[in-house]
Amino acid sequence: MAEKRIENMCGGEGHVIIQEILDEKRLNGKCGLYAQVTLEEGCSVGYHEHHNESETYYILSGEGEYNDNGTVRCVKSGDVTFTPDNCGHGLKNTGKEDLVFMALIILD
Repeated sequence: MAEKRIENMCGGEGHVIIQEILDEKRLNGKCGLYAQVTLEEGCSVGYHEHHNESETYYILSGEGEYNDNGTVRCVKSGDVTFTPDNCGHGLKNTGKEDLVFMALIILD
């Protein structure tokens, strides 16, 4: 799995660690991303919108605050979020442990 570290992703705080499960060739033009994402303590993915795609997060471990198109709610291990086309979201680690989740972007 390819791993990359992105600073201030979508205007967020700190960095994001992304481990791509499938590369672009294996996504076959049907998905934009299938990856395990780690937010260390105090890090976040800034609020951003999706156009011509949707994104789902499955929280594996940790806890955080999820901004669901302007409504903030707490998330923890086992929770699933869904951001449809033309909506936005963001996620911040509010705990002491890493917030780890699966991210899946499906292209419309």
